[in-house]
Amino acid sequence: MSFANVPIAETGRLGGGRVLAAVRGFAPNWFTATMGTGGLSLALHATPLAIPGREGAAEALWALNIALFAIMSALYAAQWLLFPAEARRVFTHPVLSMFFGAIPMGLATIINGLIAYVPGAIPLAQPLWWLDVALSCATGLGVPYLMFTRHEHRLERMTAVWLIPIVAAEVAAASGALLAPHLDPARAYEVLLTGYVLWAFSVPLAMSVLAILFLRLALHDLPEREFGASGWLALGPIGTGALGLVLLGGDAPTIFAANGLAGVGDVANGLGVIGGLILWGYGLWWLGLALLKTGRYLSDGLPFNLGWWAFTFPLAVYTLGTFALARATGLGALAIFGDALAAALAAMWAIVAFRTAAMLAAKAL
Repeated sequence: MSFANVPIAETGRLGGGRVLAAVRGFAPNWFTATMGTGGLSLALHATPLAIPGREGAAEALWALNIALFAIMSALYAAQWLLFPAEARRVFTHPVLSMFFGAIPMGLATIINGLIAYVPGAIPLAQPLWWLDVALSCATGLGVPYLMFTRHEHRLERMTAVWLIPIVAAEVAAASGALLAPHLDPARAYEVLLTGYVLWAFSVPLAMSVLAILFLRLALHDLPEREFGASGWLALGPIGTGALGLVLLGGDAPTIFAANGLAGVGDVANGLGVIGGLILWGYGLWWLGLALLKTGRYLSDGLPFNLGWWAFTFPLAVYTLGTFALARATGLGALAIFGDALAAALAAMWAIVAFRTAAMLAAKAL
C-alpha cells in the first residue's frame, strides 16, 4: 500500500492542482527534513570552534526549521480535513507508519532551539516539551502495537526504520535535560525524573531492535537500494542515548541536592559520563558499518528519495553526544572528532537539502 499509487492527475481534477496533490500525498516521512535541519542547527551551536558566522548560520537553520515544521503540520492537518481516508491509511502502512516518530523528534529540535537561542523563552518551551513527551510516548508505544496487530512484517524485510518511533522518547529525554536547569527546583526535579523515565522507555528497546537488526543483516544480506540510507538510523538511539545520559547526569548533582538527594546526584553524574562513553563506543561500530554499507550502495547505485534524510539526524545526535562527552571529560580528541562529524553533517545536509529542493521543483519526488 503506497501513496505512489494515487495518480497526481486525479488529485488535480479535484481542484487546487498541485496544492491538493501535495495535501493528498503527504506522509509523516516529510518531517525527517525538520529533524535533519534542526539537528544541524544544534550541532553548529554546540561546536567549540570559533567559526565566523557559525552562530548566525545555526539560528538561521533553526528559523528555517520552524517554517518547515509549520508548513508540514499545515499540510498534514489539511490532509485529515480533506482526505481522511488517505490520512488513515498511514496507520496500516508497515513503513510510513514508522515515521510518526519524526513528528515529536522534529518538534524537539525546535524546543531545543528555543532554549539555546531565545532568552526568556522557557515559559513557551516548557509546555511544548510536555506536548513532545506525550507525542513521543504515544508514538513509542502505539506504533509497535500497530506492528503487532495491523501490519505484516518479516525478518528479511526488516530495516533500521523500525527504530524511528521508539527513539522519539529518548530525544525528549535529552531535551528535558536542556530544559531542567532553567526551572525552579521543584519543576526541574519533575523534568529530570521524567527524563530518566523517557530514556528507559526508549533506549533498552532500541538496543534490542539493534540486536535483531544485526541478525537480520547476517541472515538476509543488505536491504534494497531504496532503503540504503536507513543504515545510519542505528546511530540515532545510540547517539541520543549517550547525549541523554551525559546531559541528565550533568543536571543531577544540583537538582537532586536541591531536593535532598545530593548523593544520588553525584552517582547519576558519574553514571552519565561512564554510560555515555560506553554507548558512544558502541556507536563507533555502527558508524563504521554505516560507512561500509553506504560505500557498497554507492558502488551499486543509490537512488535518491526522502530516505536520504536518514544521513542527517542520526549523525547530528551522535555529533551532539560527542560534544557533550568532550565537555564532560575534558578530552580534546573528542572535541576534534566532533568537529569532523559536524563538518560531515553540514556537507551531507547540503547535498540532501539541495536534491530534495531540486526534485520538488521538477515535480519528481
